[in-house]
Amino acid sequence: MIYGLIGEHLGHSFSPEIHAQIGPEPYTLRELAPDQLASFLAERDFDGINVTIPYKQAVMPYLDEISPTARAIGAVNTILRRDGRLLGDNTDAAGLARLIRRAGIEMAGQKVLILGTGGTSRTALYTARALGAAEVLRVSRSAREGALTYEEAARLHSDAGVILNTTPCGMYPNAENQPIDLAAFPRLTGVIDAIYNPLRSRLVLSARARGIPAAGGLYMLAAQAVRAAELFRDTAYPDMLTEEIYQNLLRQKENIVLIGMPGCGKSAVGAALAERLGRRLADTDQAVAEQAGLPIPEIFARYGENRFRALESQAIAALSARSGLVIATGGGAVLRAENVERLRRNGRLYWLDRPLENLAATADRPLSDTWEKLERLYRERRPAYQAAADEIIPVTGTPQDVARRIESR
Repeated sequence: MIYGLIGEHLGHSFSPEIHAQIGPEPYTLRELAPDQLASFLAERDFDGINVTIPYKQAVMPYLDEISPTARAIGAVNTILRRDGRLLGDNTDAAGLARLIRRAGIEMAGQKVLILGTGGTSRTALYTARALGAAEVLRVSRSAREGALTYEEAARLHSDAGVILNTTPCGMYPNAENQPIDLAAFPRLTGVIDAIYNPLRSRLVLSARARGIPAAGGLYMLAAQAVRAAELFRDTAYPDMLTEEIYQNLLRQKENIVLIGMPGCGKSAVGAALAERLGRRLADTDQAVAEQAGLPIPEIFARYGENRFRALESQAIAALSARSGLVIATGGGAVLRAENVERLRRNGRLYWLDRPLENLAATADRPLSDTWEKLERLYRERRPAYQAAADEIIPVTGTPQDVARRIESR
């Protein structure tokens, strides 16, 4: 083993993909049970490794030397073997600091609330202080280690300027959860969530909906990996490498979500995009029909629109939890706010804006089977498409032409 990552459960790790963009050496994932940790470190059969949950503190007694940063944090996430000795360091703090700066969040002079008391909270505490925070308070449900409860944080510290979430609350597969209600903190100027799966947690989306700068942990993951690779190889990489890796990861993981009117071309453009990018196309209408065992018109005829919308929301919840898809949505998918939020967690929403005069009423679409219905639907839904869209794509030319426009964004 040259370089790699140790932890207890590593099935969803992005680390091999990141390190493959940094250097040619193999980067190995090694899952270890707690009783295997000591023997693995005793063998010293590696040049450099990263350490993740739950071993960032457990490895420390086995190391010959620990950097001042790692000792101040109380956690090690990088171990180097030098002349047979094990040296421990922490690159999470550097990664978090870069994420905070990239998000445009000013820490100096702020009251900062750190959600959680685990290992990542120690990194956040160290980083907030290093960036000049005036006051840093930790918050937990159990109020252990002198932390505030969530109720105390809202009641006594509603003037907090920055919130850093280091808990797993809101992480896949429990992405519907949110650790704290931001409405209780009217003076917030920034929110950071260490979670990177989903790409945008409910906490991040809630902050952005309020106009508060907010970011998830994917950039931090890339930045700490680049810093670890510098330590592994005793070299320095240009700052732009972290941004390149982050953008590459985002392109690979982020769903492309197509929204728009019935008949605007979502299915055809989605198929062209999926073929060009080598991705799977997922169609929410098709998912609903398969789930119900009935075609869409029959669902409407038998059970009505409300039943269809409930099934549509279930399909969107399942598909939006995945990554790297092209998702073609039904024309009314954006009418429910929860659908838009779920689609945004791992996706970027493109509105295929085909002019009304180029749309056609068809018998297989119950809500737009006549021109009068179609025209009314267009007037009603246009504001919803505009509000939900991250980008607006005019529909002109062939589906391949439109797919190329989206791909070039």
